[in-house]
Amino acid sequence: MRKPIIAANWKLHKTVAETGAFLNAFLPEVTGIDDVEIVIAPPYTALLSATGKLSGTNVTLAAQNVFYEERGAYTGEISPAMIKDLGCAYAIIGHSERRQYFGETDETVNKRIKAALGHGLKVIFCIGETLEQREAGRTNKVLKGQLDGGLTDIPIDDIVVAYEPVWAIGTGVTATTGQAQEAHAFIRGVLQKKYGDKAQGVRILYGGSVKPDNVDDIMACPDVDGALVGGASLEPDSFAKLVKFRRSQK
Repeated sequence: MRKPIIAANWKLHKTVAETGAFLNAFLPEVTGIDDVEIVIAPPYTALLSATGKLSGTNVTLAAQNVFYEERGAYTGEISPAMIKDLGCAYAIIGHSERRQYFGETDETVNKRIKAALGHGLKVIFCIGETLEQREAGRTNKVLKGQLDGGLTDIPIDDIVVAYEPVWAIGTGVTATTGQAQEAHAFIRGVLQKKYGDKAQGVRILYGGSVKPDNVDDIMACPDVDGALVGGASLEPDSFAKLVKFRRSQK
C-alpha cells in the first residue's frame, strides 16, 4: 500500500520568523502521525531555520526548486548540494509556475531531476495541463509529453509525481474527483508502460485548490496518493486538518 504524502508548498510566503511561528503551532498538532508522510517546502531563506525545528520530528523538509549545476556562474540559483546541506530530503521540480514565469521546459526539468537524484534528494515532479489544453481535449497528450520529457533516462524509485491542473492552482476551482482520478489513472498507465510493475508503487499527488473541506473526497480516489497544497498550507490549523484527512480503504 502506498503511503500518502501531504506536502505544503509555501511559494513566496513566510519570513524566518513566520516559519518558526508556523512550526511552533503546527508540530504539536501532528505529533505521532506516522501513516502519512508530511512534507513542507518553505522559501529558500527559511530552510536552515526550519531544519533546526524539524529535527527529530515526523515532518520532512523540501526545497521549492533546484538548479542542475553544482557550482558556477549562475547568479541566483541554488545547487542540489546546497539544498542537501540545508537539510532537505525533497526538491519540488517542474511546478507550472516555474514553467510559466521562468521559462522552464521539459528538458531543463529533466536536468534538474537528474541533478537532484544524483545528490540523494527525492523529487516531487509536477505536471499538468492548462485550461486551454483541457478544453481542446489535449490533457492526456500534454501529460504524456511532460512525463516522457521530464523522466527521460531517469529511474522512478525516488520520484513522486504531482498532477496539478494549471486551471485549478490558486483559482479556487478544484478538479472533480472524477477528473482527478481519470488523470491519475492515466499517469499511472503511462508510468506502467515505461517502468512496468514499479509504477504501482509510485505515489501520485493531486494539487490544485486542495482544502480541508474537499481533501477527504480527493484522497478517496484510488490513484490519488496525497496532495501538494498551496494556499491552504499557510495556516497551521488548516494544514493540520489536511494531514488528518479521513482515511479510507482503497
